[in-house]
Amino acid sequence: MRQWCSGLVLSGGRGARMGGVDKGLVDWWGMPMAERVCRQIKPLVGELMVSCNRNRARYAAFCDRTLGDAQGDYPGPLAGILAGLRAMRGTYLLVAPCDLPAVDGELLSELQELAWQHPQRVIAVRQGERLQPLLCVLPRKLLARVETAWTAGERSPARLWQRLGVDVLACAADDPRLINFNCPELLGLIGQPLQPIGRGYADPR
Repeated sequence: MRQWCSGLVLSGGRGARMGGVDKGLVDWWGMPMAERVCRQIKPLVGELMVSCNRNRARYAAFCDRTLGDAQGDYPGPLAGILAGLRAMRGTYLLVAPCDLPAVDGELLSELQELAWQHPQRVIAVRQGERLQPLLCVLPRKLLARVETAWTAGERSPARLWQRLGVDVLACAADDPRLINFNCPELLGLIGQPLQPIGRGYADPR
């Protein structure tokens, strides 16, 4: 199963809610958020990529390959997903955003299982009544349709997944694995400072 799936962590955003800080490198309990997500995905995939537009040398330590958006000015997460679909070597692409550091391997494995059962469709997490479109699995065969939608001006993954056909993995609205740590206020609630972590971080056990 692993060799048929590529992994992609999205960390290419502007970090506007974080004051422009590179969100994936923000410390979450002693480790960059993107690295935590990478560690959960890596055992499940044959290759792991990170979509990033800054600090590519830092991200390269967490994955097999880094990807940048084809155009500048931070065009959004769909650009990163499209880059992943273009570059992937597997049959399926398992995608997760860098700001879900509490996501675990069990949830990711469940997404993969649904993808094997519905090989023509997008599989995404639904958190309560809300779709989490960036936590998903896409078959590589959808690349041409994603390319067409992008060229036509589509920039919303949620809207595009609905058009392409999406099945969902239902999770509770308060599932702690799905908390988006994408603003200083949330990091403050768990006592974390807003700062990119240095090279000498510890590996918490």
